[in-house]
Amino acid sequence: MPIHYGVLKAKLVDRLRGTADNPHYQIHAMAEDVHYRIAVNVKSQLRPYDLLYCAIEHFAHEETQGLSGLPYGYTPLDSRPGGLALDYIRSNLFDPSSMVPLPFEQPGADNDLNEKMDYYLGKAAASPDAELYAFGDCWGPEDNVPDKVFGFRPGRGVHDIHMNQGNEGKFRKDDGVYQDGALLLRFPSENRWIGVFLAFQSQSWHTDDVTGHAIAGAPPGRPAGPKQPSAAGDKPDPQQPDRTPAAIYVAGAVVQPAETTGQESVTLVNAGDRTVDLDGWSLANKSKKKQRLSGTIEPGQFLTIGLVRSSGGQDFLANQGDLITLLDAAGLKVHGVSYTRSQVKPGWTVLF
Repeated sequence: MPIHYGVLKAKLVDRLRGTADNPHYQIHAMAEDVHYRIAVNVKSQLRPYDLLYCAIEHFAHEETQGLSGLPYGYTPLDSRPGGLALDYIRSNLFDPSSMVPLPFEQPGADNDLNEKMDYYLGKAAASPDAELYAFGDCWGPEDNVPDKVFGFRPGRGVHDIHMNQGNEGKFRKDDGVYQDGALLLRFPSENRWIGVFLAFQSQSWHTDDVTGHAIAGAPPGRPAGPKQPSAAGDKPDPQQPDRTPAAIYVAGAVVQPAETTGQESVTLVNAGDRTVDLDGWSLANKSKKKQRLSGTIEPGQFLTIGLVRSSGGQDFLANQGDLITLLDAAGLKVHGVSYTRSQVKPGWTVLF
């Protein structure tokens, strides 16, 4: 069954690096005099063992707008769109192609997960107003049982601070949508958020919208992000079908037209070398409202699509922040972006 999902808002107390015996980066945090341990996986139990890692030092997403008002402590979250729950695939939190595999420990400077976590948690330790937001699965309180790492009583905390869908084998039971883990750090005095995101290389990035299980037959790898041409000299096999993903991206959006009679729009770009048929494709927003697409887009060309208001006159995109996700004819994510309220200006195009 899916995990017991929520977010812990707390202050940093202490931290310990992951080891071969316990490959979790351990964080001791407190919220209103209650102790918690945040256990962050830094090594996979399945091959490949190195985790996928992405950190965004100036994390800007409409998701953060509702977080700062949460009380300190653990808040259960409904795993659904439109709330505070995170989904690496559906929330367009970051470009999945920017994730890199990192070992939890290896010789050298700034080249493993322990060191990356030290760097960002060190920033939180040096800032008196820093807040930690740990998304994941809660455990405890464990009555009369001390925490096995930091020794406080009763033991309690949050784990599964990573993507929680598209799993293999015995971990498939933990699959679900809108229940992905992450560590967000807020620095109010700097008006800044830092986001740290982790995933296992064995996980699928095309998952069922209900179960979170991997979709059979879906292309491997992570969607989104500019695809680079193959190395010089590499030539496709004419006897094999071309399975190269379509290189179509959301380039910009007019969210708030300058005039009341204006129309919202989304502009796509074809960065690839072949014409792409958009029949059956669609654009989706955060509330899962979709607009069907048609026609073709030529290599190197832009295509601007006027967005249709609902029958009740409601705009497709929200001025206070929203998501724009591009889906192919099979309903699989091709690209996704997000914007915040601060990026929206009348008549201006939000660039991605």
